Amino acid sequence: MSQNNAETIEQKLDRLIEAIGRLTPPRAAAPDFTAADCFVWAADPGELESVTRVNRVDIGLIKGVDRVRDILVENTERFAAGLPANNVLLWGARGMGKSSLVKAAHAHINATRGDDPLKLIEIHREDIDTLPKLMTILKKAPHRFILFCDDLSFDHDDTSYKSLKAALEGGVEGRPTNVIFYATSNRRHLLPRDMIENERSTAINPSEAVEEKVSLSDRFGLWLGFHKCSQDEYLAMIDGYVAYHGLDIDPEILRAEALEWATTRGSRSGRVAWQFTQDLAGRLGQALKD
Repeated sequence: MSQNNAETIEQKLDRLIEAIGRLTPPRAAAPDFTAADCFVWAADPGELESVTRVNRVDIGLIKGVDRVRDILVENTERFAAGLPANNVLLWGARGMGKSSLVKAAHAHINATRGDDPLKLIEIHREDIDTLPKLMTILKKAPHRFILFCDDLSFDHDDTSYKSLKAALEGGVEGRPTNVIFYATSNRRHLLPRDMIENERSTAINPSEAVEEKVSLSDRFGLWLGFHKCSQDEYLAMIDGYVAYHGLDIDPEILRAEALEWATTRGSRSGRVAWQFTQDLAGRLGQALKD
């Protein structure tokens, strides 16, 4: 082989190596946990995106769920202090403040944390199967993290719940001591009832098949139930919003309009109360507080 031919082959190999290098995704940058107290997990490319402006309300405005609020705050306080605490599943009626309470409890705890704030990381339902990758990043960090998944549930052909089970408790390493998992769901067992019933009817050993499905929710040490609110609780929510935002309206008119609003919506909840408050502020020509 001539010298010129040898050089040509080397040049081709160099170009091939360079092309392969361009196809390889860049290494994800190390997260800067000092940039914010809240982050969103971007599974592709495997980075944590900081959130400097969090969509949340003051914990004092969340009405009608006093008992579960106190339990969640106490559990979060213990975790932030480095004490044993449980994963939490907040389940139940729509619009009753499940996700709002998680974000409000995080802010409430951090108000007293000083230079060592608790970090809140939201992971989307469709990225649950990347939990092991996220856990690897977090366990090396000198902070404590709440992993939060809103509206968590699984459909019939979805097997990513197995990744969640392993990440919560069942893996070889187990959950890192600086990580806790909070999830909200309309389903107490996170799986549709007909999926569980189908497993029971078709399995060789029905009880074992059902246990496999239901055991996911057992990984959450705390189950906090949210139920439909009463009329008095609904009105208390609206009174709280109106007072907080300084809306000027006669109490009797407020009550009548609030009840009419709930009737037209066919439900009472914290979400309905907030939607009414926004409509009321708009009609009164008053701005809501930031």
